[in-house]
Amino acid sequence: MLRVIGAGLPRTGTMTLKHALETLLGAPCHHMSEVFQHLDTHPAGFLAAARGEAVDWDGLLGGYAAAVDWPASAFYAELAERYPDAVVLLSRRDSFAAWWKSCNDTIFTGMDTGEFASPEWRAMIDAIWEQTFDGADRGDPAAVEAAYDRYHERVRAAVPPERLVEFRTGAGWGPLCDALGLPVPSEPFPHLNSTKEWQERTGDVPPGGIGAA
Repeated sequence: MLRVIGAGLPRTGTMTLKHALETLLGAPCHHMSEVFQHLDTHPAGFLAAARGEAVDWDGLLGGYAAAVDWPASAFYAELAERYPDAVVLLSRRDSFAAWWKSCNDTIFTGMDTGEFASPEWRAMIDAIWEQTFDGADRGDPAAVEAAYDRYHERVRAAVPPERLVEFRTGAGWGPLCDALGLPVPSEPFPHLNSTKEWQERTGDVPPGGIGAA
């Protein structure tokens, strides 16, 4: 059963949060990386959710104590209703500009090529983008920024303040431990999946080299 529901967009420190939450909760945290391990079931399940179809959330997310990153974070409202005792975690970068640069340097290359994904993965991502960004064209940064702002306002409007934790990238253990009523671990807070690490792992390097925009 989920104890933490991520509402933050991809590239808001979600891989770091996955590992931090697994340390705190002692159980797996769902993330896009998990979808690639379950291409036979997860893309189809989340695609059905994006189409408004009934989803067995207990079956789809069974065994996970938390879920961050797309695809699960796109369904924060449905998950918050299904798991009313869970904390909702809205992870954010400092600005749209920082988020936009990170996405363009990393995940957007995979979204464009889909080289390692199934057809259902492609359809799932397209449907989630349409839902989250109101159909904004990724070639129009101004339209995406406006939709980005609307998305965050929808989360704040949908989730009661006492359940919502806004987590800025780099905030450390404190906000998570306070929300969950858990002690701060002795180990350092993780910092994973930087732009450089992502490019080195995937081989998707922009002009100018590793870490360049």
